[in-house]
Amino acid sequence: MESPVSEVLIIVGDAVETMDTLYPIFRLQEDGFKPVVAAPDCRRYQMVLHEVPDGWDITEETKGYSIEAEIAFRDVKPEKYAGIFFSGGRAPEYIRDDPDLIRITKYFFEQEKPIASVCHGVEIPARADVVRGRRMATVPKCKFDLEVCGGTFVDEACVIDGNLVSGRTWHDHGFYLKHWINLLIAERDRMQSGAWPI
Repeated sequence: MESPVSEVLIIVGDAVETMDTLYPIFRLQEDGFKPVVAAPDCRRYQMVLHEVPDGWDITEETKGYSIEAEIAFRDVKPEKYAGIFFSGGRAPEYIRDDPDLIRITKYFFEQEKPIASVCHGVEIPARADVVRGRRMATVPKCKFDLEVCGGTFVDEACVIDGNLVSGRTWHDHGFYLKHWINLLIAERDRMQSGAWPI
């Protein structure tokens, strides 16, 4: 049985980006964490692949793998989890108004637990009104979403703002994710030592 201190939420919905989702899942597993896929409901979700082909001004979307959600947002008790990851793709636009997802998101920001976001993932914390005064990387097309909600857009592969780590797209995974993993390891150690109540 997995210890609650090793569980980390991965936020998904239909049309979540495949690389944005699977890479952090595998990285968590490598360091002894249990990724817990959370979505609007417990069911299988269709992932997509996003790329901007040469000569295109917009993103091309193709079908990716599918993924099973283990827990619905309404059933998430955020205090059980060491951290949270906001994946990209089109899903954030459609799930960001979910009141339970907003509740979950606010908890992690208020408690200053390890948070990572990539690409369109920024749309969820922006909607939850927790990005004011925070520096974040995101895909440039989401710069407006971040800034209109009070955040600061930084066009870099890795942006660290306290407990918040972010990248622009899946191309940045190798630059920013290791910093989030390090925060999670420190959080797990604190939780196991009893410094953070479970």
